[in-house]
Amino acid sequence: MLAALQALPESVRPDDFVLVHDAARPNLALEDLDRLLERGRLDPVGAILAAPVRDTLKRAGDDGGIDRTEPRERLWRALTPQLFRRLQLTRALEAAAAAGVEVTDEAMAFELQGQRPLLVEGREDNFKVTTPADLARFEFELSRR
Repeated sequence: MLAALQALPESVRPDDFVLVHDAARPNLALEDLDRLLERGRLDPVGAILAAPVRDTLKRAGDDGGIDRTEPRERLWRALTPQLFRRLQLTRALEAAAAAGVEVTDEAMAFELQGQRPLLVEGREDNFKVTTPADLARFEFELSRR
């Protein structure tokens, strides 16, 4: 991601917002994008699309048995796009890399600095297409349009 940020033209100023979107999520709804832009531009850190966890989550022990059930009331699944200012995102990613931390999404780089990006609820069908089952689900979603 750092290389992409550095490759942006100078016309994208340090305080301009950039969107980071996972190409494996082809089903982004325009209304979600509009909501992210509207709410995220008002946040001092930035924002990400996310969906509340609705499933019961189990924490497994080393032996594969259930150690406990995790409360889901405050858990969200991170989606994309994620919206941040160019310079802040660059600095957050550089700091994570310097610390030897491999971030799993851009918001995590901000979290490592004690910052709290805003969660903006997105649609459940903004899922990753990475397996044959995901592709079948995506094809089904397309057929419903």
